[in-house]
Amino acid sequence: MFYAVPGLMIALMCLLAYTVLRRLMRLRMAWRSGLTAEARCLRTFTTVHGGSGDTSVSTTLHHVYEFTALDGRTVRFEEKDGPATVMEGDFVTVYYKDGPREVFATAHPPRRGRVATATTVGILAFCGLIVGLCIGFMVTVGDLFSSMSDF
Repeated sequence: MFYAVPGLMIALMCLLAYTVLRRLMRLRMAWRSGLTAEARCLRTFTTVHGGSGDTSVSTTLHHVYEFTALDGRTVRFEEKDGPATVMEGDFVTVYYKDGPREVFATAHPPRRGRVATATTVGILAFCGLIVGLCIGFMVTVGDLFSSMSDF
């Protein structure tokens, strides 16, 4: 139990770090591909999290965009945290990376020098801290049990 719970926490933190880095790399690939298209915002909606009891409420704005890729495929995608000024029916420029199985697109404008945002760095630092604490706990417990077995 003293190894299973920290081991599970380490696995979850590694999965979170992988997800954050994968999203960052996909954004960079879309921006660097040089492929752009004019997309139409089909729908906007919000999701609300929290609010039970005395917890705070957070609201996330989502946009659904549709565009035609270079090969003629119609691509529809949803993106979180877009600008609140984009409404249904508006046209925006999207940056996308065309692939054989999937197309990854974003309507966020390129931020070449600021790709690693404070949120990304913060999440990765948090994951590293939790992994370090779990490893420290596991080493301490291992030392404690090995010194108890000497008696």
